[in-house]
Amino acid sequence: MSIFGLALDIGFFAAAVRLAIPLLLGTLSELTAERSGTLNLGIEGMMLAGALAGFSTAAATGSLWLGVLAAVCTGMAIGAIMAILVVFLRLDQTVTGLGVSLAATGLVFYSYRLGFGETSTPPSITPFGTIPIPFLSDIPFIGPVLFNQYALTYIAYLLVPVMTFVLYYTPIGLALRSVGENPQAAAAAGIDPLKVRFFSLVVAGGMAGLAGSYLNLAAFGSFTFGIVAGRGWICLALVVLGRWNPIACAAAAFLFGAVDAFQLRLQTSGSIDLPYQLFLALPYVATLLAMIFNSRRTAGPAALMQPYDAEQR
Repeated sequence: MSIFGLALDIGFFAAAVRLAIPLLLGTLSELTAERSGTLNLGIEGMMLAGALAGFSTAAATGSLWLGVLAAVCTGMAIGAIMAILVVFLRLDQTVTGLGVSLAATGLVFYSYRLGFGETSTPPSITPFGTIPIPFLSDIPFIGPVLFNQYALTYIAYLLVPVMTFVLYYTPIGLALRSVGENPQAAAAAGIDPLKVRFFSLVVAGGMAGLAGSYLNLAAFGSFTFGIVAGRGWICLALVVLGRWNPIACAAAAFLFGAVDAFQLRLQTSGSIDLPYQLFLALPYVATLLAMIFNSRRTAGPAALMQPYDAEQR
């Protein structure tokens, strides 16, 4: 099949959506944290911890939805720890985020070996199946691509308009954006910046855990140490690429998913005889180029990475 044939196939677009969903959830997670003025570099560890928690719970109970709940709760717990360190103790957000991510990764590896031991074949479960939505899934082209997906995919779809509405049309969203722009002014208006940043990191952690659980409860059905594969770091870039707007961030996530699906199809088709490492690098190179061209038009929250001290108003 030609390169154009690979890019115009319905299966390609359906795969692009599936690959984009964990990035979409992770990007919305990072967006929530950064809109409050907190850079969450712990997202990679949160996603990995959520993946293991979801997989372990589903394997032990036989319930995929209990696995999803465990993943979300695990992410929220790590988000709360991160919030205590950077919001209340005002530790450096960059160093703390990296430390949280590394600590979570180490605990995941230890817990996995403690629970599953050393196995040559990764343990597996039966993941979620696709759920075609009546009538919508019958629409030519669009139906099989968008409406014959996993339940978690539909949840991710809904999160985009919900977050857009909350962020721009509710008092909660106004408080979040105010704290991210000027926490002193928000405090003068009666908003507690510490509480807003704390709960935004907890919510962000929950969505990161959900993103991690998608990988093994829907996409792969197994857990490996490299299952997240740097997607958390990519989400940091996608927030900038989407200019801290939920809809634009969703578009950026789907763009990355499309490029990722395209490189996978190129590998399997044999259309181009190149080392597979070059194909694997293609989505990251595409994201980097998009950020370069978009760099002059980006303007993040004014108080991003600035700690707030209630005594210094």
